[in-house]
Amino acid sequence: MSSFTIAPVTGALGAEIDGLDLSQPLDTDTVAAMRAAFNENHVLFFRDQALSPREQIAFGRNFGELGSHPYVEANPDYPEILDVITEPADRINFGGGWHSDVTFLPEPDLGSILYAVDVPSVGGDTLFADQHAAYDALSDTMKELVDPLVAIHTANMQYGGKGYSQRSTAMVTRDEAGAAASEVEHPVVRTHPETGRKALFVNRAFTLGIKGMHSGESRALLEFLFAHAVKERFTCRFRWQPGSVAMWDNRSVQHYALHDYKGEWRRMRRITIKGNRPT
Repeated sequence: MSSFTIAPVTGALGAEIDGLDLSQPLDTDTVAAMRAAFNENHVLFFRDQALSPREQIAFGRNFGELGSHPYVEANPDYPEILDVITEPADRINFGGGWHSDVTFLPEPDLGSILYAVDVPSVGGDTLFADQHAAYDALSDTMKELVDPLVAIHTANMQYGGKGYSQRSTAMVTRDEAGAAASEVEHPVVRTHPETGRKALFVNRAFTLGIKGMHSGESRALLEFLFAHAVKERFTCRFRWQPGSVAMWDNRSVQHYALHDYKGEWRRMRRITIKGNRPT
């Protein structure tokens, strides 16, 4: 087993991993130890990596089958890879705003692995919020209310018609009609399939409403949950450098890519690991 160190970055979530070269094959014991660290810390950070597209794909496959995005064009040579690019003239960025990835799918991704190729001279950090901690902090009365609820998720607000993510000049989207028509139901509170812990599973980007509630009731409850889920005490912040890698658990984390570097390039390379239906 390859030895590595785990250093938590905040009291809420996130840990920096040192001592691993992700471009090299990992043995079974190392992968198991990494998965345990992943489940405990929810986001893992790695520095000073040099990953080719093939090496990043090989690393991701240690944790499951890789997915692809239904509404964004992939790298032409590697369908598993999404090139996440912000151009200097872009007024918005892909991934801006708090969200969990692709919750509009019946089986949202287990997690994502993002590799920094080009980063701005300053800015461009990514924020992460622990949804286990957010759920645990609710009152018992609020837990009794939200535990049985079901939410409706859609890709429409991001990828249908004039969706937010379509305004990026660098990212090429597709199938507007499919995105606009997409709706899927997920529990408001999901149980992590590996740890058994409960987490909030609604997000501002993709959650449309609460099943069985009047629109005013649904809006009020969701606005509370959206704001509560990303309170500062549940978060950590990662400052990117070329060669940095972040691997986050989409089942228990929201994230937010800041766009505070207008006039500069930012180019990242993302792969995702397929997940299961939330329960």
